[in-house]
Amino acid sequence: MIYLLDTSAFSELMREHPAMDAHLATVGELDQVAICPIVRGEICFGLARLPPGQRRQALETKVAELLATIPCEPILETVGDHYANVKLARQTKGLALDENDLWIAASALALDATLVTRDTDFQHIDGLRLEDWTK
Repeated sequence: MIYLLDTSAFSELMREHPAMDAHLATVGELDQVAICPIVRGEICFGLARLPPGQRRQALETKVAELLATIPCEPILETVGDHYANVKLARQTKGLALDENDLWIAASALALDATLVTRDTDFQHIDGLRLEDWTK
């Protein structure tokens, strides 16, 4: 099983959320926890926006540690197909979703991964498996 962390889940790991840490410890040897380039980009953007200083430096160190242990899966060609299908389905239902979240959902679908998130915006996407590791 592949567990794809979205930005909210990655942020909770940075905050060392006890439930996230506990759940991460139970992931089996054959399972994989990963992020996608969109999540990496959102995290890096958040850091880049911070003013220079001790807080930013501490967060950069924490991000570097996590990125060294959590692989970033490449964007597969089929992500584009899933993106188109998810976006059309959401528009047809009159449901909005942030563009980056559309790409994250499409990445999870293409990888046949379970998306780990605390964000309820991902609900109602056909075929997308969701878990909230903060509960």
